[in-house]
Amino acid sequence: MKLCLTLALALLTLPFASSPAVAGESGLISTPSKHSVAETVARLEAAIGESGDFTVLFKLDHAAAAAKVGSPIKPMQLVLFGNPKAGSMLQAAAPTIGLDLPMRALVWEDAAGKVVVTVNSAVWLLGRHGLAAKADISAKIDARLAAFVQKATE
Repeated sequence: MKLCLTLALALLTLPFASSPAVAGESGLISTPSKHSVAETVARLEAAIGESGDFTVLFKLDHAAAAAKVGSPIKPMQLVLFGNPKAGSMLQAAAPTIGLDLPMRALVWEDAAGKVVVTVNSAVWLLGRHGLAAKADISAKIDARLAAFVQKATE
């Protein structure tokens, strides 16, 4: 178990560029942050809140949960957020997208101490649920995600 976790962490912490990058077919977009995990999360929550149509719904501190069971990990927080109007429209078209909504951003620290924000590409996400024809919507969502992440990381 520990070896698997170590290997998974090593794969996640491969060197990354200073600009956002989509990791192949996984749909993951990872962006390095200039701030700590806590500061990046606070900045992300502020950006989402300022948008007017997206809302932060939940925040999970993975590192705090791991520490409670004696299994410490690097700082890592998951922020769940959404736009109920857009989300309900997508769920009406493809109920399975409810597995991936609300949207989420993982803010984590790698083995070298660098902080990263990782989100799912909306293009990938909608394609996964058979909504690839809604390219106009996925492009808008990806643009909003990019704006939130940029405000959080710069």
